[in-house]
Amino acid sequence: MASPAETSSPPDDVIARQAALLARPPTLERRMANAIRALAIDAVERANSGHPGLPLGMADVATVLWTRFLKFDAADPRWPDRDRFVLSAGHGSMLLYALLHLTGHAGMGMDVLERFRQLHSAAAGHPEYGAHPAIETTTGPLGQGIATAVGMALGERMLAARFGRSLVDHRTWVIASDGDLMEGISHEAASLAGHLRLDKLTVLYDDNHISIDGATRLATSDDALKRFAAYGWATKRIDGHDPAQIAAALSFAMRSKKPTLIACRTIIGFGSPHKAGTSGAHGAALGAAEAAATKAALGWTAAPFTVPEDLAQAWQEAGGRGATPRRAWLKRATRHPQRAEFERTLAGRLPDNWLEKLAALKAEIAESKPKLATRQSSQKVLEALVPLVPELIGGSADLTGSNLTRVKDMAEVAPGQFAGRYLHFGIREHAMAAAMNGLALSGGLIPYGGTFFVFSDYLRPALRLAALMHLRVIHVLTHDSIGLGEDGPTHQAVEHLASLRAMPNLLVFRPADTIETAESFELALRRSDGPSALVLCRQSLPTLRADVTENRTARGAYVLAEAASARQATLIASGSEVAIAMAARETLAAQGIAAAVVSLPCWELFAQQDAAYQAETLGTAPRFGIEAAAGFGWERWLGPDGVFIGMAGFGASAPYEELYRHFGITAEALVHAVQKRLALH
Repeated sequence: MASPAETSSPPDDVIARQAALLARPPTLERRMANAIRALAIDAVERANSGHPGLPLGMADVATVLWTRFLKFDAADPRWPDRDRFVLSAGHGSMLLYALLHLTGHAGMGMDVLERFRQLHSAAAGHPEYGAHPAIETTTGPLGQGIATAVGMALGERMLAARFGRSLVDHRTWVIASDGDLMEGISHEAASLAGHLRLDKLTVLYDDNHISIDGATRLATSDDALKRFAAYGWATKRIDGHDPAQIAAALSFAMRSKKPTLIACRTIIGFGSPHKAGTSGAHGAALGAAEAAATKAALGWTAAPFTVPEDLAQAWQEAGGRGATPRRAWLKRATRHPQRAEFERTLAGRLPDNWLEKLAALKAEIAESKPKLATRQSSQKVLEALVPLVPELIGGSADLTGSNLTRVKDMAEVAPGQFAGRYLHFGIREHAMAAAMNGLALSGGLIPYGGTFFVFSDYLRPALRLAALMHLRVIHVLTHDSIGLGEDGPTHQAVEHLASLRAMPNLLVFRPADTIETAESFELALRRSDGPSALVLCRQSLPTLRADVTENRTARGAYVLAEAASARQATLIASGSEVAIAMAARETLAAQGIAAAVVSLPCWELFAQQDAAYQAETLGTAPRFGIEAAAGFGWERWLGPDGVFIGMAGFGASAPYEELYRHFGITAEALVHAVQKRLALH
């Protein structure tokens, strides 16, 4: 059976509207927009893959934005005070690549467009941060771009509050689709942006009434403008093919004291005789015949991957329009009294003295040996770090008092007030994580955000993008397992450790005490090529380490307590279960069984160690793992004959001591497992 995209044809109103638009005089601006359309058609046809509908539909909007309003200089795409442009509807990536090519960005030559969607091409299927310096963020999963842009706009305001408008004064522009606005994360992010009054954020909504399945009325009847107005946004509806209306709306956005949503009524696949205004234009090449017919309708006669000289020149001039304001900014920056600190911060270099208080804290903890939940340990570490690392900003998804993410004298960020460093994200875990990505992408900020570990499920897609983009963000995930007790299985993370450990380029730390917590934070802050997750407990734990001369967590795992004689067993644990392993070791020693305890706070770092260190740490004796979580993945460290003690299902509601006994995650159970195994040999 043919899909709707294969059988549908443009509605009568679309045919009439498109005909009227195509009959207008071919102004230079319209022809410049057609250059975007032609390149998008050519690249998608060459690849026989891609999404031509959005570039064809939003070319007029993008042309007005990039030639008249967007502050950028193609000669320096990483100019710190440039405007940020986010293509949240990342499937329409050829719109962005065409703009970069036409405006003269190095590294996006015609040869790159000819290799659209091919291996190692900067013009990937969806925009990828790092593939080209002018790609501000990875987009494609719908809703992520608009939510990340909220973080970018917030980061601009926070940096401006610290360094002043002479150094930081730029806007964030977003092109979003119907699908972006349907995704739940867009609701969370838009609500947060409206609350904070992020007036330098503008979303250009491609209001084309089409999704993959067909007309958007199949699945939604929202009034997006009323919804955003309720969030506290300014809104406007325009004809997305009328340059005068587009320019007036963008001017309106620049004057607005609120974030702005502009609904741009467009025709998806504009110019296509048989697919415009239908889902058939969304996600597949037009086909040779339709591509030729579309170009003919647009009046485009140039050969494929060719732009007429007058249009190329006009676009090149647009690409250099920002050279003068960039040079003026460079002069201001050179004379600015905070220049050195600004440059250090943007470069991601930590202050010279940032470890001073942390070292003192570790020494004090090693001497006093308090019993603390690692979430409390985390707060103590933050109290040592926050005063010395001014770019470290934090927050929580409405769990500040539980996550313990706020420290003394950490002023709050509030609507219109951005000099603080603590963010109340509200019960918006997903938007929090995406905004953290945007804050990191702003440059000069290191964000951390807190929630319960079980709710990492709510933020995982944004955390995955942080890993893909190699962003320095830190997730503080407390109440890590059955140790949270009476709140029961809905709040007890069981499978989440295995899930996050499976994510590439994410470091998952589960520290056993305050010393390991401090070491984990140090490593997360030092890391500039990816995110970190600190998984912390609710129940009090003893201090197990006295030696603080070396960051032993840096190796991922280490021998916390060696056997008194030749090893007969190696007990391996993370987090709160390390103390259980230590108690089991003591009992086994009284029985004449020599056991070593290995603390394994970070699987990923241990996996990076050389084979000799791994073998020395794990030893050749039988291995026993214990963790209050699912055992998936533990065979990597235990070997084929290892024994794992942990959770086989969900938790339950009871005081945590009872739960540990009920599920058999105890020193006694570990001792019994060792005895049973050794008795068999």
